Amino acid sequence: MGDAGEGLVDAESRLAERMEEREQEKRNARLAPSTVDPERTREIESLRLAKTEMQRQLDLTTHEVRRSMLTQAIGEIDKRLKALSPK
Repeated sequence: MGDAGEGLVDAESRLAERMEEREQEKRNARLAPSTVDPERTREIESLRLAKTEMQRQLDLTTHEVRRSMLTQAIGEIDKRLKALSPK
């Protein structure tokens, strides 16, 4: 019976340690300056979505002039994404 009690105490101490670690991680996250620019992130995601849609349209389009326009648009999106990517 004594062994079971020791296991329970060990589990409780590990749980307490883990809770303390998580609290410390939360404190560090709050104190660390945010390096993520939400506007930049939004713009990147918007461009990725637009590129996906243009690519879908390009895959379905058979008209050569439209295909050319879509190819140019995808190229422009790629340039903008490259400009926004971290260096």
